[in-house]
Amino acid sequence: MGSLNWDVSVLGFGAMRFPMIDQTTVNEEEAIKMIRYAIDNGVNYIDTAYPYHNGESEVIVGKALKEGYREKVYLTTKLPMWAVKNSEDFDKFLSEQIDRLQSNLDIYLFHGLTKNRLEKIKKLNLIKKMEDARERGLFKYIGFSFHDNFEVFKEIIDYYNWDCCQIQYNYLDVEYQAGTKGVEYAGSKNIALIIMEPIRGGKLAITEDKLDTKPELRTILDNSKTKRTLADWALQFVWNHPEVCVVLSGMSNMQQVKENIESANNSAINSLTKDELKTISELRDAYDRYDLVPCTSCRYCLPCPNGVSIPFVFRLLNELGYWGEERKARISFFYDRMVKTQGALEKGLSQGDEVEGAASLCIQCGECLEKCPQQIDIPDIMEKTNSIFEEGRDVSELFY
Repeated sequence: MGSLNWDVSVLGFGAMRFPMIDQTTVNEEEAIKMIRYAIDNGVNYIDTAYPYHNGESEVIVGKALKEGYREKVYLTTKLPMWAVKNSEDFDKFLSEQIDRLQSNLDIYLFHGLTKNRLEKIKKLNLIKKMEDARERGLFKYIGFSFHDNFEVFKEIIDYYNWDCCQIQYNYLDVEYQAGTKGVEYAGSKNIALIIMEPIRGGKLAITEDKLDTKPELRTILDNSKTKRTLADWALQFVWNHPEVCVVLSGMSNMQQVKENIESANNSAINSLTKDELKTISELRDAYDRYDLVPCTSCRYCLPCPNGVSIPFVFRLLNELGYWGEERKARISFFYDRMVKTQGALEKGLSQGDEVEGAASLCIQCGECLEKCPQQIDIPDIMEKTNSIFEEGRDVSELFY
């Protein structure tokens, strides 16, 4: 695992999507069964974080790792950077997380680093806090998870002698955030590389019974010489990269655990053939055609003078266009967390909060039009997005 002297399983258990009894209650008994089944069948890396399942994830992982299971795994959690206001918060959160997990850690990550959060690390001297806690034996290794562009990723990598890093990567996101360039750069530095979102939140794992709703994808699968499920194709793409150490999957039922373990047992570095890579390329092209907005997240449109987080708005809109009404409530949850007035934006920024600006902040100034290399009519789409999320209009009314 990079510079770490570990034999790590290629499949890691991501503790963010446990089975649910209802929209707010985790099926704790089933989640513990799944974690222990995974460990019994070779998975030795568990990843959780402070906010997952409203704080319940760390507690459940702690319970699952009792009765001898803790000694069988490497355990990782993350410092909630958005909630850290001063250096004392570091000790408060770490102490609470260790209590929840009933264990010290193997890895502690700065959660979701961006350019602004890197500046917070510098301002609050949080690297020193990390090193002091490591000296006290509270964890062994220091790393970060990441959500920004490649240039920021490179800056963060070069800032400190990290033990590991965690990025979002899948065959749709080869140019998104750190992307393939980030995978290769981390590998060149011999930094242990952990991958999250290999199946893009389930988008790359349509089950056989639902494939008829996406005939383009079914045709590609049927025409491929190699027969795999969509989820298996997605996982094999990531495992094919020699730089990748462990791939996290947020598994929601026992069947997914079993299928992913089987997939992991059939994986290998640089094992995909030319024909298999062609199939993945065709799948990527097919998925791209489902996007409502051809945004590449190049971020040339930023900063918006009125605070609109244009690429993030487009990403949510594309997710809604793909999933439709079945996921609208979940996607709206993320949209509703965005600020929607200039007053709320200014208040959040003045308090040092991290804020994302919603489509309602767009005043149709058109400054972004000259910057967008894809020639997207951004003001028009912002108006439509506002209608969808604020007025309840259907995507089909405005885009088809």
